[in-house]
Amino acid sequence: MRRQKNYMMAGLATVVAIAGMLSACSDKKEESPVNGGEQQAEQSKQADPYANLPKEVSVSMFDRGRVPAEEGSYEDNRWTKWINENSGIDVKWIPVPRNTAQEKLNVLVAANEAPDLIWEYDRNYIALLASQGAIQPIDSYIEKYSTSYKKYLSEHPELKPYVTIDGKMYAVASERGIDTIANQGMWIRKDWLDKLGLSMPKTEEELLNVAKAFAEKDPDGNGKDDTIGFAFNSKFTSYFAAMYASRPDTWYLDDGKLQLGRLTDRYADTLAISKQLYDQGMVDKEYITDKSYQRERQLWVTGKAGIYLGSWHMDSEYFDLKKNDPDAQPVPLEALTTKYGKNGLLQEAPASMLIAFNKNMKNPKAAVEFLDWMLDNGWFTLKFGLEGVHHQKTNDAIQVIDAEKNKKELDYAYEYPIVNQWSPKPDDIVKMAASDPASQEYAKLKALGLETAMKDRFRRDIPYAPSFPELSQFLAEFNPKADEIDNQVIMGGPKFTPEWGAAELQKEWDRLNGESVWKQVQEWYEQNKESFN
Repeated sequence: MRRQKNYMMAGLATVVAIAGMLSACSDKKEESPVNGGEQQAEQSKQADPYANLPKEVSVSMFDRGRVPAEEGSYEDNRWTKWINENSGIDVKWIPVPRNTAQEKLNVLVAANEAPDLIWEYDRNYIALLASQGAIQPIDSYIEKYSTSYKKYLSEHPELKPYVTIDGKMYAVASERGIDTIANQGMWIRKDWLDKLGLSMPKTEEELLNVAKAFAEKDPDGNGKDDTIGFAFNSKFTSYFAAMYASRPDTWYLDDGKLQLGRLTDRYADTLAISKQLYDQGMVDKEYITDKSYQRERQLWVTGKAGIYLGSWHMDSEYFDLKKNDPDAQPVPLEALTTKYGKNGLLQEAPASMLIAFNKNMKNPKAAVEFLDWMLDNGWFTLKFGLEGVHHQKTNDAIQVIDAEKNKKELDYAYEYPIVNQWSPKPDDIVKMAASDPASQEYAKLKALGLETAMKDRFRRDIPYAPSFPELSQFLAEFNPKADEIDNQVIMGGPKFTPEWGAAELQKEWDRLNGESVWKQVQEWYEQNKESFN
């Protein structure tokens, strides 16, 4: 049948060629007949302008300073080489400092030197780039060139609100596993609770009583007044703000009206409990100068703090604490029941990295092919390393062979899989851990930390925040002043009450014409609320 078809095609080509020759004779023009294969190639080239371009793509990434010197750099290491060898795409990585990523990307965009694929966790930043025309809609590229991601998006429709801006798709994203949806976590020294005869706290009042006892009743038994209630690895106020549904940068929907957490009535209670912790010595008095939270970390790992406000896991903090105090028994602490109910601790939105296409990208087809490859195959190796080198497969899990080896050779590679299909369960953490007793002991605790962090749902009323120039300008001016007011309330003594702070925040809101901006916020909500579901 195939041979018959070939004969038919050959015959057809002959007919076409003869017809072309006859036509040329009748018009008395001297033209060479066009070969059928060349004609088809030319038509294909016209239909797909990217078909014959080099398969080259540049991609931004966060520079967190975690590549060991012997491994190379973020731009050139064992994994960048592996990606290029296995993806069929020549990928160039453009690191930007994590803490100033948007500023650095803005400079690159302004100079027309931005990478082909630009990504951020912040949807507002991607929306800003779209409004500036720095990135382009990608609906047609995904439809024409993608197989894997197109299928993945149809299976995960919950991602569409995050990647859609003004009705067009401006980014790709993959869904977070629960290990990256979970963010904040609290840990408490169970051995200290037992020594002082205290129960696990479940309300803010009980937590304050426990923290006060940790600070005053010598739980480490050394006869010195050298312990405190809390240490933390980010603003300690944010944990109570989450539980009170008043996070400064989170939008809440109350009675059909959008309001920023910092401007809700609930925020006064967040300031009140934070001030109480400071005034009663439950937190380190010098915390405000500890910008990197290294002092706070030391208080925890040296056994001087009884409660740690951090992430749902604490890999290095756990092992350093056990090294300094082998009898320490840190366990995860559940989110508190407050007068506002149980609102959980911070959990991230389901969409992970948002990857946008530079408007000046030369080869979108290669970019889509790279994303499809990463989603299908690349992410697994970049997460788990090479089989027999970094992991081994058991009957029901992928298990680490040598945790220390992976720490040096693999841990930094998590920056590269910008899309992935990783979706673990808590018990997978135990199955994947190295088999040595210390790793297994911590893995069980880590799995419990993840379960605890996800037990209570974080209050998220809308999937993403409003974004428009007037609001961005308002927040740029309002937030620094609001931070100053918060610090005055917490550390300023009895004169600066939470009520004073709330009044000052309102004054600043009025000064910056907040009413006008909030009118636009509400309009934005009414226009977009149908797309939130």
